[in-house]
Amino acid sequence: QVQLVESGGGLVQAGGSLRLSCAASGIPFRIYVMGWYRQAPGKQRELVARITRDRMTNYADSVKGRFTISRDNGQSTVYLEMNSLKPDDTAVYYCNAVGLTSAHDYWGQGTQVTVSS
Repeated sequence: QVQLVESGGGLVQAGGSLRLSCAASGIPFRIYVMGWYRQAPGKQRELVARITRDRMTNYADSVKGRFTISRDNGQSTVYLEMNSLKPDDTAVYYCNAVGLTSAHDYWGQGTQVTVSS
């Protein structure tokens, strides 16, 4: 059974920092592309950051220079370090794991991040 369990969300003031974690189980983690997405109320889910099995990364323009994605294959965990948070970063953040085929596409339950002004 595949599980992606996010943690680390919460309420923070603008300018603050949070670190999200996503612990994966039931998949060969090291070969999966891991990503963080977010969905704000009334908006579509959007990609925040992604890291490949070779640790290549890409980011949404809105978070470049503020967020950092990383992975620990030994712990089967992907992280999202979020700095200089803004109220516009408020959303539910979801962890995503994509394997070698489209059938291997999994989501976590989400963790709420709220940034107050």
